[in-house]
Amino acid sequence: MAEMVHFELVTPTKLLFAEDAEMVVVPGGDGDFGVLAGHAPLMATVRPGTVDIYDGAKVTHQLFVEGGFAEVTAERCTVLAEEAMLVEDLSSETAEERRQTAITVRDAASDDAGRAAAEQQILIADAMLAAVEAKGRGARA
Repeated sequence: MAEMVHFELVTPTKLLFAEDAEMVVVPGGDGDFGVLAGHAPLMATVRPGTVDIYDGAKVTHQLFVEGGFAEVTAERCTVLAEEAMLVEDLSSETAEERRQTAITVRDAASDDAGRAAAEQQILIADAMLAAVEAKGRGARA
């Protein structure tokens, strides 16, 4: 049996997911990174995308995160996410609606800060759409 790493996904309101896994792949701010038992300590930003939980070569769970931070030790990987949900709970309709709302807000923004916040929401909606498209295939979003 392979060594396991304990994974937790925490939002400001709850512990969304906690399970031991052979590997966890996280959408890091500088690119995706995999975490196995014995990983070197690491702190990283998390961009909008899908966290994949592996048992062997099979993805057993996919979780969508809107962004946040990851803390990795030799025994555990904890993702502190601004918002998160199971990929199976996402829909293309909701993501597309969110994208269109963000575009409307961006186009109406009167300052750079408002435009930047709307652009971030567009990135999140695009990542949601990619996660929906990859749902069930075990593909990275």
